[in-house]
Amino acid sequence: MTRLLALATALFLVLPSVALAASETGEEEFDPAHEWEFETWVDLPFGLDINKAVAYLMLGTIVSCVLGIVLMRVKVGKEPTKRQAVGEMIYEIAQVQVAEQGLPTKAISRWFPYVASLMLFIWTINMLGFIPLPLSDETWHGVPTLAIFAATSTLSVTLALALMTWVFTHYEGIRANGTVGYFKSWIPEVPKALLPMIIPLEILGQFMRLISLSVRLYANMLAGHLLILTFIGLIFLTHWAVFPLSVVAGTAFYLFEVVIVVSIQAYIFAALSAIYIGSAIEPEH
Repeated sequence: MTRLLALATALFLVLPSVALAASETGEEEFDPAHEWEFETWVDLPFGLDINKAVAYLMLGTIVSCVLGIVLMRVKVGKEPTKRQAVGEMIYEIAQVQVAEQGLPTKAISRWFPYVASLMLFIWTINMLGFIPLPLSDETWHGVPTLAIFAATSTLSVTLALALMTWVFTHYEGIRANGTVGYFKSWIPEVPKALLPMIIPLEILGQFMRLISLSVRLYANMLAGHLLILTFIGLIFLTHWAVFPLSVVAGTAFYLFEVVIVVSIQAYIFAALSAIYIGSAIEPEH
């Protein structure tokens, strides 16, 4: 409980950033949607510019690798430590609850590294989104202000992650069943008269997997951040009597997102990825 309360106080570290943003823009009404208007930090060719979202992705990649190495590779002493216990717990969730539930036995060794890495990476990106970091477009005397932002609250990021799973799904389905056999598995056993209607729906369903996988993560993270930023804005831009309610509600949403939503969304994305790949390998199941 003490750690959760300490984590909740991090919410208020972003208050100066919100106040500064409101004062510098000269707007009477605070609009949290401005957090998703990205400024280019480094201009690169081919549209590969670096902005706030890219910086969070780069940081998330580094943190994910460090977590994997520290929790799984580095061993200190002969006796198990809490750090090792956490690593084993994460491994067990990825192995038992994600890989074994969605993938056929013959494919676990091949695709477990992908779904496990996906779960850890998305969890890290989500969690970084609730830690105040000096990675914002607002500055104070040339120094970036603290802000909270999740790269997974942008559709381009979640769509790219979903696209990887979508491509791997069809690649593995073709590799395991052959091109004709795999695409033939899309067609259910129905009267031939219904095939002109069923086949387009089945093809559409494959593309809907891509959309639903990306939008689910994007919508949940976006909604959480919008609510938190809205309550923070209410602290500065409304009557003083609203201040206690804004603090309580903002802290409640913050804890809900950090404790529940962050982990659940990472788990669901990885679990569905495993299910989609597994269903392509063994479509009869």
